[in-house]
Amino acid sequence: MHYKGSILLPVLIGLFIILLLAAAGVFYLYQKEYAQNIKLRGQITELENLQRNTASKLDESKKIASDLALKLQEAKSKMDSLSSELAAEKSAHLETSNKLEQLKTDLSKQKSLREDLENRFNQVQADGKQIKEQIKIMQQQKVALEEKIKNLETGAGGVELGKVVVNPELLKPAKDVALVQPKTADKKINAPDTKALKVTNKEQPRLVKGSEGKVMIVNKEFNFVVINLGSKDKINVGDEFLVSRAGKPIGDLKVEKVHEAMSAAGFSAELKDLIKENDKVTQKIK
Repeated sequence: MHYKGSILLPVLIGLFIILLLAAAGVFYLYQKEYAQNIKLRGQITELENLQRNTASKLDESKKIASDLALKLQEAKSKMDSLSSELAAEKSAHLETSNKLEQLKTDLSKQKSLREDLENRFNQVQADGKQIKEQIKIMQQQKVALEEKIKNLETGAGGVELGKVVVNPELLKPAKDVALVQPKTADKKINAPDTKALKVTNKEQPRLVKGSEGKVMIVNKEFNFVVINLGSKDKINVGDEFLVSRAGKPIGDLKVEKVHEAMSAAGFSAELKDLIKENDKVTQKIK
């Protein structure tokens, strides 16, 4: 029994030591766990603070993101507006470019037209000067021809008759027809004997309305004739005559200028190859 007591005591002491060691270990672990818990709590607190800060920053970031989204939308709207304006500007620029090209083309045409008009104006001026010179010459020729006509009226024999023409400018009003002699070489002809041209009371009685005469000169260039009837035969500007040959009518004449013993009468272009000298003319009664 004593032997069992001596054995049990060391065992109990060992167990007690083990328990103490276990309690010390547990206490150590508890202290360590407690310290760890305190540390974890501190970390949790820090994490919570960090989370709150992060949440606050996240809210701020969301607000900033929202503001940025609004600004981005506004920027997109402005960009779309600017794109539309840019497209409109491009279209306007293209239209302006086309108009500019059209204006350049029109300007080129206007320049060409102006040059053409200037050339025509210069040509007209040159032609005007030439026409003035021709009119001057024709007026001189007219005076000379009127002298010859006066010689015919006074019965002068053996006169020279050039080709008789009329100035187109003088033909506009019918009563202003002027007989002129051109500058070109005159064909000199001897006038028929005085009996053929000289009007006397015996050979050519003074005519009245409805009486007859004859064609003395035919001018086919300006469509007029000279007949042997004049103011002394009571012929007036505007009187009309019927031209005939061998009793067959050819056409009509209209007196445009009257001298004492002869008159100038115009005819239509269709008759210039039909009327001849010595054709009969009969005055139409109004």
